[in-house]
Amino acid sequence: MQLLAQIVTGLVALIHVYIVLLETVLFQSRGRRVFGLTQEKADIVQPAMSNQGCYNGFLVAALVVGFVHPNPAIASAFTVFGLACVAVAGVWGGVTVKRSILLIQTLPALIALALHFAG
Repeated sequence: MQLLAQIVTGLVALIHVYIVLLETVLFQSRGRRVFGLTQEKADIVQPAMSNQGCYNGFLVAALVVGFVHPNPAIASAFTVFGLACVAVAGVWGGVTVKRSILLIQTLPALIALALHFAG
């Protein structure tokens, strides 16, 4: 069960690496299309999206620390914190931006949390 939890947590981290890239370095190309923005709207929101991408990077960092920290209790705390933050951010995004965020972000994080606690 623990291995499955780590695999799903790794997938959550990879999803967020992709989100970071979409919101920062790929925003004017791929990111703009993924978020369904016109060029004019993308130009307006680009600074905010870049800032949001930075925050998503922090979520990735927490999950990575959960994988690499030598103390199992600390590693677990980082993993739970990171996944909980991803889930909460996903709920907020699903309510305020686009419902599909619940499936893309929240659901995988909740599955990973459930597997983590089951393991």
